[in-house]
Amino acid sequence: MTTFAIIGAGRNLGAALARRFGREGFDLALISRSQERVDALADDLRAEGLTARGYAANVRDPEALVEALDRASQELGPIEVLSYNPLPQKEFLRPLLESTVADVRAAIEFSVYGPLAAVHQVLQGMRVLGRGTVLFVNGGSAVQPVQHFAGTSIAFAGETAYAEMLRQAMADEPIHVGQLIIPGGIIAGHPDKDPEVLAEKLWRMHAERGEFRHFATELEEQPY
Repeated sequence: MTTFAIIGAGRNLGAALARRFGREGFDLALISRSQERVDALADDLRAEGLTARGYAANVRDPEALVEALDRASQELGPIEVLSYNPLPQKEFLRPLLESTVADVRAAIEFSVYGPLAAVHQVLQGMRVLGRGTVLFVNGGSAVQPVQHFAGTSIAFAGETAYAEMLRQAMADEPIHVGQLIIPGGIIAGHPDKDPEVLAEKLWRMHAERGEFRHFATELEEQPY
């Protein structure tokens, strides 16, 4: 059995993704900063009959992230699908003129160095499998910069550029790269942005392997 690794496995989108992919037979590697929280989520998923384990890693620590992914592949099986969807920190959402170099550096570590380290770790395993999917989840500021959210606007732009280049690099290989843009953030109960609705959309992106970029809603909503 192959593994679905969720970087940013929380109780909202992360949990919905785990359940959606778990129903399709994937083992689940749950990665987040808090070992206690991912262990609790893994316990819940196992109680539902799914195979899940939690791994603690801060995405701003590339070495810890690589170690977590390595352990997951050894303990659960090769990683076929990787989803990068950690929730941005509050300091990344400051207005441009209030943002410091440290704020922006942290955002870039979060949104550029983190996914680069994660993809580099799992890519060879996907090549050995002969298939794979990398999914990026971002707010609207990834494609429409907003000065009120300087850190995410700058760092998400870098993540978007990396994701697009990765898609180009994988064009001749059986590895799909996709990006889901969620303007305004995840909203429970929303017809288009509820976690379960988004998880279904991400599943289809993996299964159908269509266009690179998808939108949960139109960008007229406030980007995030």
